[in-house]
Amino acid sequence: MVGDLHGCVDALRYLLREIEFDGTRDRLFSVGDLVDRGSQSEEALTLLDKPWFYAVLGNHEEALCLVAEGGMRRSWWHGIGGEWADALSDETLLAYARRLRTLPLARVVGTGMRRFNVVHAEFFGSDLDLDSGVFTERVRQQMLWGRELALGSGDPARQAGLSLTYCGHTPMREMGRIGAQVFIDTGAFAVTGKLTITEALTPRAWSVSVETALAEGASHMALP
Repeated sequence: MVGDLHGCVDALRYLLREIEFDGTRDRLFSVGDLVDRGSQSEEALTLLDKPWFYAVLGNHEEALCLVAEGGMRRSWWHGIGGEWADALSDETLLAYARRLRTLPLARVVGTGMRRFNVVHAEFFGSDLDLDSGVFTERVRQQMLWGRELALGSGDPARQAGLSLTYCGHTPMREMGRIGAQVFIDTGAFAVTGKLTITEALTPRAWSVSVETALAEGASHMALP
């Protein structure tokens, strides 16, 4: 499980080597926000073609899609880190949007006591509500943009019946749990931030800053 990448692919290269990730037998789930803010947004999008990579839609991917589809001004996207796409043709951006529109809002992995969920921001409801796949526009926006739980204004009791759910969106100093959700975005793009990978359903986690990853030669490490 990897936190918000935000174009920090070199940090991912380093961590995958650190954990001895094997693309032939391991899976990497992403809480979304592959693009914006970091320097490798296009490279991050190529991860979608890796057979071992499973992402959910993040709000930054949603912004890309809306711009490509004419539903959002580029100037607004610039405000959250979308300037990198100015060099792309409209056709290329639309092709990325079409690919991103195939991503789910949530993923469910495993069953029973071994089940966990993956969403980008937050979800209030039970596993049954999540499994329905039918979300109002308000719930959809909360799954992409919500911060009630992270900011302390959301009641964890509204997550009764929800299995452990991994999310990103709100950068945390360290990975931590609030209610049913485990927040794993540790601000990879920020000067003082880092990218975090955690093994689902265990306390094991690994983190690295982009600066450290580059110092260790991550730019020359191959992805699986």
